[in-house]
Amino acid sequence: MLKAMIVDDEAPARSELRFLLDELGQTEVVAEAASVREAIEKLKEHPCDVMFLDVNMPEANGLKLAEGLQTLKFPPAVVFVTAYSEYALEAFKVNALDYLVKPVETDRLAHAIARVRDSVALHMQAQRSERISVEKGGKKILISIEKIRFVMARDDYAYLQTDTDRFFSTVSLAQLEKRLEGHGFFRVHRGYLVNLSMVEEVEPVSGGTLLLTLNGVDEKIPVSRRRVSLLKKTLGI
Repeated sequence: MLKAMIVDDEAPARSELRFLLDELGQTEVVAEAASVREAIEKLKEHPCDVMFLDVNMPEANGLKLAEGLQTLKFPPAVVFVTAYSEYALEAFKVNALDYLVKPVETDRLAHAIARVRDSVALHMQAQRSERISVEKGGKKILISIEKIRFVMARDDYAYLQTDTDRFFSTVSLAQLEKRLEGHGFFRVHRGYLVNLSMVEEVEPVSGGTLLLTLNGVDEKIPVSRRRVSLLKKTLGI
């Protein structure tokens, strides 16, 4: 299911769009915002696949926000939802995926969501094709990022664990964290970086910390106490 954010300064407009999205049943509205500034803050805590964005809002308009989103490594798709048809050309100049005029028709909204799904699928495919160079038995090997379960620090180097093997990397954990940014990895501990999509079990332990069980891995991964709250929020638990 797609994760969506609705950005509109009018509460009734947000409620109406949320109702239509719920009726279609293909998206989960994870956040709402009444201004550009609020949308930026909400996006930090609630990453989304698509942002349904009004044009005319106080302080800064939606076009400026859409332009700014393009600086992100993995920006959400933007679908403008506005009462004004004259901004359509400007909207597509900032890479909007679609442009809906209020009042929004259900069929037209469904078409926009289908376009978003196609776009997200393409981005995911591109991410899966990315690979990282590692070493094993004196050979250089390229492994797909999606196969990595976790990364473990060892001095200035690191080990990358897949479901079948462990590989050595001459790149530090800090450097790999930057390399894997935007691929669903989370720094759970100063010595561990975890692929959150592989987390199967979260086990509370004494001292307010956690142990993670990952798909295809026997080793349990510790979570430092200071990272517990943010990890729970990220996982939605």
